[in-house]
Amino acid sequence: WHNIEIVVDRIQTEKSERSRLFEAIQTAIKASKGDVMISSEKSEKIFSQNNACPYCGLTIGELEPRTFSFNSPFGMCKACNGLGVKMEFDEDLVIPDKSKSILDGAIVPWSGRFSAFRKQALRAVGKKFGFDLMTPIEKISPKHLKIILHGSDDLIDFKYKSKSGDSSWQYTDAFEGVLVNLQRSFMETDSESKREWLKQFMRDTPCTVCHGKKLKPESLAVKINDKGIMDVCDLSIDHCYDFFSTLKLTENEQYIARDVLKEIKERLEFLMNVGLNYLTLNRLSSTLSGGESQRIRLATQIGSNLTGVLYVLDEPTIGLHQRDNERLIKTLTKLRDLGNTVIVVEHDEEIMRNSDWIVDLGPGAGIHGGNVVFEGTVKQILHSNKSVTGDYLKNNSLIKLEGKIRNRSGTLIIKGASENNLKNIDVEIPLGLFVSVTGVSGSGKSTLINDILLKSLENHFYKSNIKSGSHSEILGLENIDKVIAIDQSPIGRTPRSNPATYIGAFTPIRELYANTELAKERGYSLGQFSFNVSDGRCFACEGDGVKQIEMQFLSDVYVKCDECKGKRYNSETLSVLYKGKNISDVLNMTVYEALQFFENVPSIKRKLQTVFDVGLGYVKLGQSSTTLSGGEAQRVKLASELSKRGTGKTFYILDEPTTGLHFADVQKLLDVLNRLVNLGNTVLVIEHNLDVIKNSDWLIDLGPEGGDEGGKIVTVGTPEQVTKAPGSYTGKYLKKLLR
Repeated sequence: WHNIEIVVDRIQTEKSERSRLFEAIQTAIKASKGDVMISSEKSEKIFSQNNACPYCGLTIGELEPRTFSFNSPFGMCKACNGLGVKMEFDEDLVIPDKSKSILDGAIVPWSGRFSAFRKQALRAVGKKFGFDLMTPIEKISPKHLKIILHGSDDLIDFKYKSKSGDSSWQYTDAFEGVLVNLQRSFMETDSESKREWLKQFMRDTPCTVCHGKKLKPESLAVKINDKGIMDVCDLSIDHCYDFFSTLKLTENEQYIARDVLKEIKERLEFLMNVGLNYLTLNRLSSTLSGGESQRIRLATQIGSNLTGVLYVLDEPTIGLHQRDNERLIKTLTKLRDLGNTVIVVEHDEEIMRNSDWIVDLGPGAGIHGGNVVFEGTVKQILHSNKSVTGDYLKNNSLIKLEGKIRNRSGTLIIKGASENNLKNIDVEIPLGLFVSVTGVSGSGKSTLINDILLKSLENHFYKSNIKSGSHSEILGLENIDKVIAIDQSPIGRTPRSNPATYIGAFTPIRELYANTELAKERGYSLGQFSFNVSDGRCFACEGDGVKQIEMQFLSDVYVKCDECKGKRYNSETLSVLYKGKNISDVLNMTVYEALQFFENVPSIKRKLQTVFDVGLGYVKLGQSSTTLSGGEAQRVKLASELSKRGTGKTFYILDEPTTGLHFADVQKLLDVLNRLVNLGNTVLVIEHNLDVIKNSDWLIDLGPEGGDEGGKIVTVGTPEQVTKAPGSYTGKYLKKLLR
């Protein structure tokens, strides 16, 4: 085809000719269907109305909101379907231990079934290129390792002979490489189990087409002030607000964008006001904490300007630094002032002090609770002699300071931590002490401890395949012998699991019943008293004590078993008594009651004592683990650790252990953590609770802000030293508590 150029007009650029210029352009557009060339003595320029490049003809179509949505086929990157990542095999997961040789099984996915064939194939590759399969991977040259992993186009003579000698064959072909072979196997297999097995060696990597931006190239090419839409989404919320506040637009553009910019800035302000200024707009929802997700939902409600609504929030201060609490309180107050009712389930002192009305439940926990102890204003609760909460609010029951000064037993050093927003920092963690990592929300605490330290220690001690966050090295590992992360996840996910089984007390209890006279006469073994074994359990509910009723589209319902009435065992097993109680009666006892019942049985008493010591004397031995709160589950785990005979070189990591805990429970938690430290162990917590922070031996304060402006060490030292550090928000609020 040919371009036919038509001269529409010749005009001198004078003001008097503007109307004629306009007419000429209109005529040219009509004749060419949107393309116009303007030629002068110096240059030629082509303009188009068709959202197309006038030189190559590439068209991007009409720009619509869906053009910039990675959830829409009109905007998503075709290579990764708008995900921004693709699952690919990771060299570090395929070869986790580079000190091993290929013959020792260094290439994990190739070390199982068919490994003989694969090793013979690699032996042929080694013969061709000059490397030995007995050489540790770390000593193989990068050139040869690249051939092993990514293959070679050179023809290689492959020979195979089985160990039995009943099969052998040979062929000449190129070597596709380990990673390519695994990728092909993953794509071609019909076996779901094989696909799941292969996934453990894969990792999400940025899409090579959109470079993780999720949109097609045409959408990414649209820019405002030199920034594409995903460049803006990469900004933290406060920087994003600054971008839209300082946009340089013409008067006409400002008029067009006025309402849109107002909406954008208002919504960003809502997020900033609930303490989420450090988040980026493209942050995956799956990586948000429960508190962050809740505050995002709260921000959307503020934006709706609804009135007459009842809002119920469960511990919105989770993960918030004291500085950010003030913003949250202002937000909640604004919701109230709009004409709404805000109910907050909370243990945070500042939230309580800013409430209009307090309802205090208790007086204790578990079977000792469930009553309204107090209801009224903050001033009124300070004069209540029944409320434990009131005692703490008026400082009658202060959380005491651990007076003992401990000496460090060594040091663990993280060098060059640079994952996410961490600024290539070196962090020294003293061992044998109670250490708190502090800082405002988004300052890099979880990245440093959970993504770098915990994963590295798990890889070192347990040969885990989890890839840790970016850092140079960790020094001082010889000073500890294991790492244990104690979180608030459930100790079990079925009605069968309970505190007695978790702490190991149920086995000696069953042994006690199996050694009674009646049990010996009947020939009962240990299994007779287990609700997991068919010998002694109820046949109808199979030892659950309840029956599960499926509710189709609703959550399943559990009802008490009609046959055993919830006792879990058959009548023969229940007829065996110890001190007048059967084993079902024992499971129905609280820890406090069981301690008295088994006071002369040391093997049982010792394990129950630790549960009582962590403040769980009200919990029943057979209570389903699914009914325990996060704080209760965490303390059961701590009790289990206390009951073990440790080496005194364990490194414990806890992420915000005070979540869901009342002032009184915080004191019990601190008592347990200090017991672990007094045994020579190291306890490291990520924490915002000032009562925990003030009881620490050593603080590592990150910041100074969240997001891009965080990731640095603000200060380290004792709580007293941190209060004197300029620029430390933690020190500022801690100073008030230590006066």
